[in-house]
Amino acid sequence: MPKKIALLFAGQGAQCVGMGQDLADQFSIAADLFRQADEILGRNLSEIAWNGPIEELTKTSNCQPALYVHALAALAALREGFGEFEVGGAAGLSLGELTAHAAAGTFDFATGLKLVQKRGEFMDEACVSTRGGMAAMIGGLENDVRRLAADEDVDIANINAPSQIVISGELANVQTAVAVAKEYGIGRAMMLNVAGAYHSRLMESAYVKLEKVLADVPMQTPRFPVISNVTSEEVKTPEEIRKTLRDQVIGTVRWTDCMQRLIHLGCDFFIELGPGNVLAGLLKRTNRGLDVMSVGEAELVRRCAAAL
Repeated sequence: MPKKIALLFAGQGAQCVGMGQDLADQFSIAADLFRQADEILGRNLSEIAWNGPIEELTKTSNCQPALYVHALAALAALREGFGEFEVGGAAGLSLGELTAHAAAGTFDFATGLKLVQKRGEFMDEACVSTRGGMAAMIGGLENDVRRLAADEDVDIANINAPSQIVISGELANVQTAVAVAKEYGIGRAMMLNVAGAYHSRLMESAYVKLEKVLADVPMQTPRFPVISNVTSEEVKTPEEIRKTLRDQVIGTVRWTDCMQRLIHLGCDFFIELGPGNVLAGLLKRTNRGLDVMSVGEAELVRRCAAAL
């Protein structure tokens, strides 16, 4: 029986120095996307992605466009190696949702790259003007984490997998939440090494600025279903897409529900595009029986093409 393919696009935190370099070395179509990105942005993004330093790459304004280009380069290389294939649905973690839309033709590569660049800049500015933090809550029930978040006045940023939820908000409040997490039945709580409080009310300034930029972005209906982080449903109209991409900046990333939606659509072969295999790991925690491959390097492109 033919596989129904779902594409998963990596989010911030997956970045690593060297990402995409071997793709560009071995696939001309990938090299061309990195070259185009440097020209569109008017700076050497590929140099930062390939040679770092990691502190420079990790800046939101560099990290987000680098992940966008890398994932689309990996997809382009896969299509070059295997040929065109039908996609049953797609989702991207936070920033990755914009990459999913570019892959689905909601907007073209250049338009998406400029949008991602702006989004990263706006989020950087929000981080500088606030004092926020994030923490992972592992091994607790969602209702218990929600109770903790309400008591300590922080927001639920990500529901990544069963028993893996991320909170976000004022740094002092997040630190207090980590300290008392065990009292709420949460097995383990740990601060995350991030620049600010993503997917929380502290991103309000980025939300407002992004809304204005999105209003001018030309969009069309995606060629295949793209699942929204905040609604965990397909988005179809430009108005709907603009709203969900805006709301996502301060809203909860319901990643577990997004995966369930793709499964409900009949997807049974998942391809993670981006560095590493974080999304594959989260998917396996949601449903161990699913086939998933991570594709971020040239050799992995070839293995995935062979599996298809």
